[in-house]
Amino acid sequence: MSIKDVYQAIVDFDDDAIAGLVEKEIKAGTPAQKILDEGLIAAMDYVGKLFSEGELFVPEMLMAATAMKAGLAVLKPVLAKAGSSTIGVCVIGTVKGDLHDIGKNLVGMMLEGGGFEVYDLGSDVEPAKFVEAAKDKKAQIVGLSALLTTTMPYMEETVAALKEAGLSAKVIIGGAPVTPAYAEKIGAAGYSDDAPGAVELARSLVK
Repeated sequence: MSIKDVYQAIVDFDDDAIAGLVEKEIKAGTPAQKILDEGLIAAMDYVGKLFSEGELFVPEMLMAATAMKAGLAVLKPVLAKAGSSTIGVCVIGTVKGDLHDIGKNLVGMMLEGGGFEVYDLGSDVEPAKFVEAAKDKKAQIVGLSALLTTTMPYMEETVAALKEAGLSAKVIIGGAPVTPAYAEKIGAAGYSDDAPGAVELARSLVK
C-alpha cells in the first residue's frame, strides 16, 4: 500500500477504491501535500499526456477526473488543516447565452487535479458575474468556454469587463469554434483546444 496505489486508482478510473486508498495514506502519516502531488496530480498529468497522444478520449478523461475528485474530497480537509497552498485560483464558466458545459466541466476537474483551486460558475454566465467572482476569489486565472459562434462575442465582453474593473487575472479561452487568433484578437492570455492543454497553459501563466 503506497501512493503508487492512489496514482494507479486514478489511471485505472477506480473511483470506488480511491477514497479508501487516500484515507489509508493519511492514517499511515503520509503528508497530504505528498499524496496530492505524487498521487493525484501526477496521475492526472499522466492521463492528460495519454489524452494528448490520442491514447485516451474524453469519456476516459472524465472517468479519471471523477476518480481524482473522489480522492480530493477526502484530502481537502487535511490539506486545509496543514495549510497547504494551491498553485493558484481559477474562476471558470461558460459564457452568457451558452448552456454547454461538458468541456468546461472537464477543464475544471483537470485544473483541480493539476493543483488549482477552482470556482466553477456554471453555464450562461454574464460578464459581470465573472468580474465579481474573480475579484471575490482573488483569481489569477479566468477560464471562459463557448461552444457556439453566436456566444463568442461574450468572451470579448468579459475580457473587456475584467480589464475595466482593473483586475490582473489572466483570461484563457476554449471551445469548438474558438481559435488562437480569436484569443489574441480579444486580448485573452491564451487558448487551448483540450483540457490537458488548459492546465498546462494555466500553470505557465501563474509561474
